[in-house]
Amino acid sequence: MILGVVSDTHNRVLHVEEIINIFNTEKVDKVVHTGDITQAKTLEKFSKLKCPLIGVYGNNDLQEEGLKKVAKENNFLMQDPPLILTLNERKLAVLHEPDGIDDLIATDPSIELILHGHTHRYREEQIGRVKVFNPGECAGSISGKNSIGLVNLVNLKIKRIFF
Repeated sequence: MILGVVSDTHNRVLHVEEIINIFNTEKVDKVVHTGDITQAKTLEKFSKLKCPLIGVYGNNDLQEEGLKKVAKENNFLMQDPPLILTLNERKLAVLHEPDGIDDLIATDPSIELILHGHTHRYREEQIGRVKVFNPGECAGSISGKNSIGLVNLVNLKIKRIFF
């Protein structure tokens, strides 16, 4: 199972369209958004994915009432962080802000993967038994410097894709 991972789209609609094309071309099984979508019209774009969307809301999503409506209409599994779930027999946590990572690792020994956003900086780190990943900037203005991620849930290998 391959997860597409995206964070902090911040209403960059053209980038979201490109991200969706990449994930559809890569034939990912699910896409995880780690928050900061910003506006409902941006979340609506994800309806063009050829797979389910799951994720969490970020600190810049708190004022947008329409996000929850769009998520419900499109059967997106979106919630306030943390989102804890098991996919392909691996337990993972999805956060927006990385502040809660140490607590999650300390309190839940079955978590193998933590996905987060917020910082707009790439992170791929092994903390004990847990892999922590942030795909980095995807709402920037410099072409070729924006990135999303693919996570293979069989072996937890990560691939970044720049656009």
